[in-house]
Amino acid sequence: MNSSGLPHAMGPRPTTVRVLALNAGVSDPSSTRLLTERVLSRIAADLGASDVDAETRMVDLAPLATDIAKALTTGFPSETLRAVIEDLATADAVVAATPVYKAGISGLFKAFVDILDNDLLVAKPVLLAATAGTARHAMVVDEQMRPLFAFMRTLTIPTSVFAAPEDWADTALGRRIARASTELVRIVLSGTGSAIAAEAWAGYQHEFGGNATRSEKETADVDFGSDLMRLAAGGSFSPSPRTS
Repeated sequence: MNSSGLPHAMGPRPTTVRVLALNAGVSDPSSTRLLTERVLSRIAADLGASDVDAETRMVDLAPLATDIAKALTTGFPSETLRAVIEDLATADAVVAATPVYKAGISGLFKAFVDILDNDLLVAKPVLLAATAGTARHAMVVDEQMRPLFAFMRTLTIPTSVFAAPEDWADTALGRRIARASTELVRIVLSGTGSAIAAEAWAGYQHEFGGNATRSEKETADVDFGSDLMRLAAGGSFSPSPRTS
């Protein structure tokens, strides 16, 4: 134990790391998908260099656009969408990649995040990436994506990856990808995110019957004898007497 009362060790070193990438690109070919593939490839190589097996998976959001729209309007995700959400919840790390349109992140990408429970990604390491038709959009990643994932309480790594058309032939893009991959891999292998989620989970607000794998708000958590629940069931409300 250290002076803060927290254990020094973060748990056993993983032998396999599951990395899920969210790709909001819609064109064919998609520059966002190409960038995400490069990022995943580098992460897999860095994990392999650390003698850790990498299981990487790309989820293209474009084919899920109708499911996402229905989930936004009805509140009920389809079976296909629920499977993606479950995979996202159980992944060890996430790569979130979106195209930038008119100085903003993709509406498709934002809509997908909107259907996720707020506690789904608590303390999960996330690498942010984006593409655009001009370098003028370079700061969108940090100005829009980073606050979004801060709200989701993720461990968003310091380096984000952005690519405009002129970046693809520039070796600087490869160096940024390498730096971002190193940051993500080191955080994942340290076990920091898992330790935070395990030790602080009860301190976060959870949604009733939510889609977070560890959500504690289930039927058993409801106090059906409370004044509010009796009132909802047609009973009478009896306020507790005040004490001086």
